[in-house]
Amino acid sequence: MMIFLVFALVSIFSLNTEVWLGNEGAAIRSINQNTSASIAGMQSPTSKTTPLAKEKIISFNGEPVNSALDFYALESGLVSNSTVKIITSKGDYFLTTGDTKGQIDLGIKVYDAPTTNLKKGLDLEGGTRVLLKPAEAVSQEDLETTVETLKQRLNVYGLSDVTVRTASDLTGDDFILVEIAGVTEEEVKELLAKQGKFEAKIGNATVFFGGKKDITYVCRSADCSGIDPRKGCFKSGNGYACAFFFGITLSEEAANRQAELTNKLSIVADQGSNYLSEDITLFLDDKEVDKLKIGAELKGRATTNIQISGSGAGINQEEAMNNALQNMKRLQTIIITGSLPVKLEVVKMDTISPTLGKEFLNNILLVGVLAILTVSAVVTIRYRRPKVIIPLILTIISEITLVLGFAALVGWNLDLASMAAIIIVIGTAVDHLVVITDETVKGEVSATDWKVRLKNALFIIFGAYFTAVASMTPLLWAGAGLLKGFALTTIAGVSFGVLIARPAYAVVVEMLLHHEN
Repeated sequence: MMIFLVFALVSIFSLNTEVWLGNEGAAIRSINQNTSASIAGMQSPTSKTTPLAKEKIISFNGEPVNSALDFYALESGLVSNSTVKIITSKGDYFLTTGDTKGQIDLGIKVYDAPTTNLKKGLDLEGGTRVLLKPAEAVSQEDLETTVETLKQRLNVYGLSDVTVRTASDLTGDDFILVEIAGVTEEEVKELLAKQGKFEAKIGNATVFFGGKKDITYVCRSADCSGIDPRKGCFKSGNGYACAFFFGITLSEEAANRQAELTNKLSIVADQGSNYLSEDITLFLDDKEVDKLKIGAELKGRATTNIQISGSGAGINQEEAMNNALQNMKRLQTIIITGSLPVKLEVVKMDTISPTLGKEFLNNILLVGVLAILTVSAVVTIRYRRPKVIIPLILTIISEITLVLGFAALVGWNLDLASMAAIIIVIGTAVDHLVVITDETVKGEVSATDWKVRLKNALFIIFGAYFTAVASMTPLLWAGAGLLKGFALTTIAGVSFGVLIARPAYAVVVEMLLHHEN
């Protein structure tokens, strides 16, 4: 048991002595593509990166960064066309802000550096959980392809702290469960629900589709994307509208299709400029989102550089600008990743604020401490023998440590259900330890009788263990996998207890009481 406890503590805290005294800095949650940060060589952590292994920002233009608030405060003070030096735990980076209007965004999302390798679920950290269901029956291959496309779409959108996995219920229906930390449902609902079929047509003929086959590059940097400087923001009805633009690069095949289609068009004059007789129309999920005029100079030319535009509206100019940039970001993401193999329906969506998540965590920790204190009080009244009470309490704490160490090792997210399961583990531990203790304190007995009593106690415990595992197994699939964390944590907890901690307690108590007698 001691060997397992050492491994568990190493899994939770790693061998980095810095975190034992507090881990300062701002850990990188994600890096947006085609931004100042990505161009400088900064990368998002992978889903397999442990919390303590994530890159930390230590210094920003010579100023120390001790928290996420420090980083965002320093970023908000940047000006256009400036160079930023960022020192991280993995190296030095030089970023340029470019010529931008409004607030500067380097493309870096951070959070306070973690102090353990334990990953908190959405219930405890805040974020959005979405349960998706294919609109029609799909093969397992298409389902896996959809999962990979959603992962890519969310990562491109700047969301890397994401869990996307398949799930099924007891009736055999397939689902996709998406958990995203630190965002609201408005930011991801359309991104997940839309199939994302992007298509550009001239007349009834398709020029190109979204995805890597037809589009080799989508600009997301400040010099070739953002609010359109030619149109800007303007009054629209009772509110405002703002136009956005961004450049894309077509493949040679798509450029040749465009040249072939435009070569058949005639040239017309409009407001002193010459255009082709047909516009290029952009469709998203078969709905028209924009219509662009084609300059006469592009007739029959296989050009690879195209400019996409659109707009966003709001009750005031600031809201219109934010909506326009949000629409641009969503459209860029869909064009990059292409369409999903199947249309998805949103079955359930839950959003939890980070503040509420922190309250949940504090309440759970309080309940856990109260549970241990209550158990301590009860066993103290029941046995009144320190040689029994101290090992019993230490065994319960050891079981919790083993479960948390295993969770840190395999990287599963601890949510409210998982924390509830830990309370269940404490309860089963007390039951089993009381059975063992009662069998060992019945009075002076021979060594043979001790072994018989312990054997009987362990037989009862193993019977209860297999019953618990059998009852938890259906929960791995029930509710489209939403109770999976509860089931896994309970099974892991009782397994560590029955196979390691509780037999160790039996041996320790036997030795102490036998020596006492």
